[in-house]
Amino acid sequence: MSDRLARLLATRPYLVADGAMGTNLFARGLMSGDAPEPWNVDHPDRVAAVHRGFVMAGSDILLTNTFGANRQRLKLHKMEARVEELNAAGARLTRGVADTAGRVVVVAGSIGPTGDLLAPLGPLTMDEARAVFAEQARGLKAGGADVLWIETMSAKDEMEAAVAGAADAGLPIVATMTFDTNGRTMMGLTPGDAIRFLSAQHPKPLAYGANCGTGPAELIASLLGLAKARIGGDEIIVAKGNCGIPQYKDGKLEFTGTPALMVEYAKLARDAGARIIGACCGSEPVHLKAIADALRGYAPGPAPDIAAIEAKLGALGAGAKLAAEDGAPAAAREPRRRRRG
Repeated sequence: MSDRLARLLATRPYLVADGAMGTNLFARGLMSGDAPEPWNVDHPDRVAAVHRGFVMAGSDILLTNTFGANRQRLKLHKMEARVEELNAAGARLTRGVADTAGRVVVVAGSIGPTGDLLAPLGPLTMDEARAVFAEQARGLKAGGADVLWIETMSAKDEMEAAVAGAADAGLPIVATMTFDTNGRTMMGLTPGDAIRFLSAQHPKPLAYGANCGTGPAELIASLLGLAKARIGGDEIIVAKGNCGIPQYKDGKLEFTGTPALMVEYAKLARDAGARIIGACCGSEPVHLKAIADALRGYAPGPAPDIAAIEAKLGALGAGAKLAAEDGAPAAAREPRRRRRG
């Protein structure tokens, strides 16, 4: 088992994760609707360039280009037979960049949702879902991943299957869920629900937190709920928020975040208790450099309140405010799925 992430966390107060893979591959020619994972084989130089940009910006953790490289997602592109190949290739690419960084950089094998619901709501049984995630985890381990990074999850049963399947590879696990403007995942979990559930998983993830969702203000609100519900008080919290608010402009999705906004987000994330801080959709190396520069030498203050979050990052909805206090009970919501970008 690789212990790179645990060793870094034991010696440093915080780590900087990376930013968006999809956003940066679109800038390099990936077409909307195409799977990015085959680029690990077809265009490895472009994928490696994204990783190098984040290393130069100050990232300590690089996520592989494998978010959708599970059998269920690849089946949509008639590539389900290439699961282990594409995951191993993605991890090897990332490993190559990390090993030439001149410092310790962790390779995190990105594992996203299957895109399917589990029975009785959907077609996958728990055993089938576990096998899907175990297959992906084997490929990531074979390519040299240090840790398996399960992200953008919204359902308890799928996260449980992902943790159980990833555990077969024998690597440490990080798990993050996605909360929307109502302060819940798409399947109704509040941050407090999520951390109580995640901390009871076997094996217990090394770190857990929130990623993606909507904007950085909602992400910070979710962090507050996660931190307040920590079981032992010393759980490692992850923040990987989007770069501003996504908006459609001229037929394409753009994000409103600036480096200055991400500076405020990063500081608030540290104040809220996060020890691993990066960015998600819309973020580029310039945003990660702003985060890394802002955190260097920063002394965290008290956890922010709603007024502080809104003053620096923008208005919060009523649901997100409740999530910050962990006062909203779980309630089922209509399931949807999104791809991280």
